[in-house]
Amino acid sequence: MSLWPYVVLTLAAVVFVLARHLGDPWPKVLLPVGTAAAFVAGWHLTCEWLAYDLKQLDGTMRHIELFPTPYQTLVGMERPIVDGTLLRYAVASVYRVAVGFTIAALLAIPIGLLAGWHLRAFQAINPLIQALRPISPIAWIPLAVLWFGVKDSSAVFLIALASFFPIVTGTIAGVRSIPLVYVRSAQNFGLEGFELFRRVVLPAAMPQILISLRIALGIAWMVIVAAEMIAVDSGLGYLIMDARNASNYDRVVGAMIAIGLIGVGLDYGMRQLETFDEVRWGFPKESEAVRNWNIRVAIGGSVRLDK
Repeated sequence: MSLWPYVVLTLAAVVFVLARHLGDPWPKVLLPVGTAAAFVAGWHLTCEWLAYDLKQLDGTMRHIELFPTPYQTLVGMERPIVDGTLLRYAVASVYRVAVGFTIAALLAIPIGLLAGWHLRAFQAINPLIQALRPISPIAWIPLAVLWFGVKDSSAVFLIALASFFPIVTGTIAGVRSIPLVYVRSAQNFGLEGFELFRRVVLPAAMPQILISLRIALGIAWMVIVAAEMIAVDSGLGYLIMDARNASNYDRVVGAMIAIGLIGVGLDYGMRQLETFDEVRWGFPKESEAVRNWNIRVAIGGSVRLDK
C-alpha cells in the first residue's frame, strides 16, 4: 500500500483550510489545485483497494488490477503524446465539433429568435422541435453513416443535430422571457420593427442564448466521442475504441482525461463571451456573486466563505 496518496490528501486538506482564510486571488488557484490533487490521490487509492490476487491453476498467484493507476495511465499515454497521435486526434475532434456547432448555431439562433418573437411561428415550429428533441443523437448514427458514409461529414451532422435543439430552445426561452416593460419602453422612444429587435430583443435575450450555447457545446463534445467510435476512423473517440480493442486500458483512461481537459478549455472559451459589453450586464462578476453569497450566508447566521 502506497503512502503518498495519504500525504497528498493531507496536503489537499491543508490547502482547503488555507483557501478559506486567504483573499483573492489565492482561492482561485489553491482550490482547483487541491481538488485535482485529492482526485488523483483518491484515484490511486481506489485502484489499490480494487486490486486483488488470483490463484491460478499452476498454484502461482496473479495480481489483478481492475483499473489503471494515474502513473500507469501516464506511461500508457507516452507513445501517443510523443509520436503526435494524441494531438492529431484531438485536433480532428475539435475541428468536427467546431464545424457542427457553428452550423447548429447559425441555424438555431435565427429560428429561435423568430419563434420566440412571433406567436404564430412558435405555434408552428415548437411541436416539431419538441417531437425531435428527445431523440438521442446516438440513434441517428446509422442514418448518418448511410447518408454521409464513414467520414467527417457524418460526425459533423451528428454534432449539428445534437447542438441544434439546446440552442433553439434556449433562444426561444430567452426571447419569451423578456420583460414586457423593456419592449414598451423602447416603443415609447420610437423603436419599431428591426430596430426594436436589434437594440432591445436580441441584447435582452443574449444572456440566455449564451447559456444555451454553453450547454450545447458540452453536449456536442460528448456526442463527438460516440460518433467517432462508429462513424469515422480518427479522433479521440476512435482512439478510445482502438485502445479498447487492443485491451490497452491505460490509453483508454488517458484519452478520457484528454477529452475532459479539452472540454474544460472549450467551456472556458465559451465563458469569455460573457465578458463582452453587449451581454456583460446579464452576468454578475465573480467577486459580486461571492459578496452577495456571503451576505445571504451572514443573514442566515452561518460562517462566511471568506473574509
